[in-house]
Amino acid sequence: MLDRLTRSADSAPESLAPGTADLGAAPQPRPSPETKTTPAWVSALQRRIPLGWLQLRHDRGRLLTALAGIAFADLAIFMQLGFQNALYDSNTRLNRAVTADVVLISAQARNLIGLSSFARRRLFQAEAIPGVANADPLYATISNWKNPETRKEKQILILGTNPDRPAFDFPEIQQHQNDLKLQDRYLFDRAARGEYQKTIAQLDRGKPVQTDLDRKRIEVIGTYKVGASFAADGSILTSDRNFLRAFPRRDPGSVSIGLIYLEPGADPVTVRTQLQAALPDDVNVLTKAEFVQFEKDYWAKNTAIGFIFSFGVALGFGIGVIIVYQVLSTDVNDHIREYATLKAMGYRHRYFIGVILEEALILAIVGFVPSLAVSAGLYALTRNATNLPMFMTLGRALLVLMVTFVMCCFSGAIASRRLQSADPADMF
Repeated sequence: MLDRLTRSADSAPESLAPGTADLGAAPQPRPSPETKTTPAWVSALQRRIPLGWLQLRHDRGRLLTALAGIAFADLAIFMQLGFQNALYDSNTRLNRAVTADVVLISAQARNLIGLSSFARRRLFQAEAIPGVANADPLYATISNWKNPETRKEKQILILGTNPDRPAFDFPEIQQHQNDLKLQDRYLFDRAARGEYQKTIAQLDRGKPVQTDLDRKRIEVIGTYKVGASFAADGSILTSDRNFLRAFPRRDPGSVSIGLIYLEPGADPVTVRTQLQAALPDDVNVLTKAEFVQFEKDYWAKNTAIGFIFSFGVALGFGIGVIIVYQVLSTDVNDHIREYATLKAMGYRHRYFIGVILEEALILAIVGFVPSLAVSAGLYALTRNATNLPMFMTLGRALLVLMVTFVMCCFSGAIASRRLQSADPADMF
């Protein structure tokens, strides 16, 4: 393609040597005042030869290889971001669903699964703070229960709350508010991971299901929807009394979470500050937003899986940079003589950089499209297989597209350094 450009120098002198006049060309008529002139940058763009695209299209095998590499790199980034978002979203669903304004947790708590416990009297002390209306305990633990269909034991998260003041903003809990006060009555997470289709269908027909929880017979009377997470396959919910009945060794005076409800008009941040100053150091006081961030920070900073997903994004970016650099660097080497000829004809170095960046942007856009389509399909496949919240969002698509632009332009900038060796005196 560069040969074609050099051979066309005599026929298009104005494009080959910017700033020089074609003395043999016919004089151009001056536009009348009434005539609308085209902006100079538009005219220059219309006259410009798409050299970058012609270079890529010239070797289609190399082009397809480059596009496949970029699509693979984008696919890796999409999947890592999808898993990372599913990690944060699935593990903070219960945190985001709490109805309390302020939350008390043990100072030794790591996350929702590893909460530790603290004395219930801290809740009584909290109720004495101005602005606090009520303080309820929430009990939580991981235990074995039998799948009603397969009769196999699986670990599940058990939650015990005050049925008169539901701890979570799920309408199904409010519908079964009085039923949960009855002995050994539970609600089941219909989005739990596992084989529960028949169980859910039976519960939807209004028929309770009996099973075993930690070798104790219980009755499931309804469902609510949270979903599986990386920490637990699902959850069941009951009243605080039923929770303590199922785990008789559990001290009623040791609670997992304290749910603080404020009076109308009270500021959560102000009350949080007052509670933290008034209560001993064995508890941490968090607003609802801080409670969500507390869980997210644990998975992002204190677990290997959070690091792995972040590292996967960086690895995908690095793979893309290497692939694009190899393609553009090879293209520059193959046409180094033609670039030297164009330099001798008056082209500046920034023109060649523009050609390389043009190739990089074309590769970025064309390689991004198939990766987006494949990623959306893999998201749906993973979501159906694991019940993890993996969805393709516009924000994530734009983020990966921007990362692809940066990746390709960075590679193009590195590859363009080879053009400095395109000296006509050395080539000929």
